[in-house]
Amino acid sequence: MPLSPSQTRALLEQLAHHPNKKLGQNFLVDGNIVRKSVELADLRPGDAVVEIGSGLGTLTHAILESGARLWAVERDKALAAHLRGQITGDAPNFQLLEGDCLDEPRAGLPDSEAASGYKIVANLPYAISTPWMDAVLAGPLPQRMVLMLQKEAGDRYAATHGTKSFGAISIFLQSAYAVAGKHLVAATCFHPAPKVDSILLRLDLKPGALSFSATARECVRRIFTQRRKQLGALCRKDPEPAAREWFEKLAAAGVSPTVRPEELAIEHWQALAKTLS
Repeated sequence: MPLSPSQTRALLEQLAHHPNKKLGQNFLVDGNIVRKSVELADLRPGDAVVEIGSGLGTLTHAILESGARLWAVERDKALAAHLRGQITGDAPNFQLLEGDCLDEPRAGLPDSEAASGYKIVANLPYAISTPWMDAVLAGPLPQRMVLMLQKEAGDRYAATHGTKSFGAISIFLQSAYAVAGKHLVAATCFHPAPKVDSILLRLDLKPGALSFSATARECVRRIFTQRRKQLGALCRKDPEPAAREWFEKLAAAGVSPTVRPEELAIEHWQALAKTLS
């Protein structure tokens, strides 16, 4: 069973551990949300699963109870030691890596396992959600991701063109994944309660998913750093010749040079990625 708020506080006191705001340590204390996360992931015995930030192990236990094989990464040394003592010896299907998820975005999952198909279930700290997602999207791509995010980050992931939330990460993510489910999660579901609401997001890999190359990602990000400027002018000045050629084709197809980056539909950005692949 997931830890209740009182059990979470008691365990933290026992460990003499104070939640680290810098690491985004807001521990999930709502059993319904834990169950919903596992349900959305549709975990089966033998599935290869990656968890980011195991914390006190609330979600970790639920994943292992599904019969999945779990690779987890935890940056906090004290919490990693707690998990190692509590779970590792009794769970041959559990591999815990102590480290930073930005260095190990797949928690040490071997390339051979990743290539065979895997899932990610994670409660992501807001500060690392976008750089971590960038690393994941570099591949191999998971078949499904179920992510707990601060709502602002989730809005950017799922944003459509023409909105202020639409940006480079929206393009990269939606070129590979379909948003298959969104559930708002109140701040009271965590200890300590964050000052913002969160969202539980399920992302399913699309058939024919498109991955942007490092060059394409760099080009798109460079353009979006000046998102309020006109796209035609940005592309004319861009150091990447392919960006200029790409926009010339858009202009020939009727796209106005005064359009802003956030106003351009994803399929046009995908054409740039294919040009730069």
